[in-house]
Amino acid sequence: MMATKPIASAVTGPAVSAVLPALLSRPYPAVMGILNVTPDSFSDGGQFIAPEQALAQARRLIAEGADIIDIGAESTRPYGSQPVTAEAEMARLKLVLTEVVALGVPVSIDSMKSEVVAWALDQGAAIANDVWGLQHDAGMAPLVAARGVPVIITHNREQADPAIDIMQDITAFFERSLEIAARAGIADDRIVLDPGIGFGKTPEQSMIALARLNELNAFRLPVLVGASRKRFISTVVASEPQQRIGGSIAAHLIAAQHGARIIRAHDVAETVQALRVAAAIEGQQ
Repeated sequence: MMATKPIASAVTGPAVSAVLPALLSRPYPAVMGILNVTPDSFSDGGQFIAPEQALAQARRLIAEGADIIDIGAESTRPYGSQPVTAEAEMARLKLVLTEVVALGVPVSIDSMKSEVVAWALDQGAAIANDVWGLQHDAGMAPLVAARGVPVIITHNREQADPAIDIMQDITAFFERSLEIAARAGIADDRIVLDPGIGFGKTPEQSMIALARLNELNAFRLPVLVGASRKRFISTVVASEPQQRIGGSIAAHLIAAQHGARIIRAHDVAETVQALRVAAAIEGQQ
């Protein structure tokens, strides 16, 4: 695990304690809009790395109905992404983060480095999104506990293993992450679980995780699903990332039916419409 710097206790963005309850109280899932300020993300790498483009995209996502903006400055795609230093990650974020926070929608910082997350929280970010579920950087759990912010714990693996029962692996991973969280003093009502669609999984395992998502309800914690434009869609219907809107919506509607309370998506307008119409139809039963 990585060593970290001492944790500061700066105040984060306004009404941090109310971020999750307000978003999870509605009859349809909240939508987290994706903003990648990276040159190499699998779907939109380089499109929003310029500050003016990133800010315009953030405004667009909010206008389309995003409840949260998830901003990341290091690609975590399974193949071909290049690791960056904390300094490089923060340099990308410094160009846009405070302006995105000023738009008034809760901002999630998508980083596996506690140093980056601490800095982002100082700038007003309200949620920590750790794609290694508190198991990569030993400083992440104490940081989250000290700041009292919500944290998204994502299942991940160094590499896919088609021989394993992926739901057993996800369950065991979350149990370890929740032990880490408990030892650090992170309150249960600040935790969201993400099965990590596409992370350390074969395409078939990603689909199994979606089909069996309701098994995670045993943890009695909110579940986030981010299947947007993921590679498994192209194994069903050959397509490039930006041609996978239909498959993304199908996966997200199934996730919502199985209990997901937050959906992470590139195509916010289409996702919001699909989720709200589905909820309206189900409300007529």
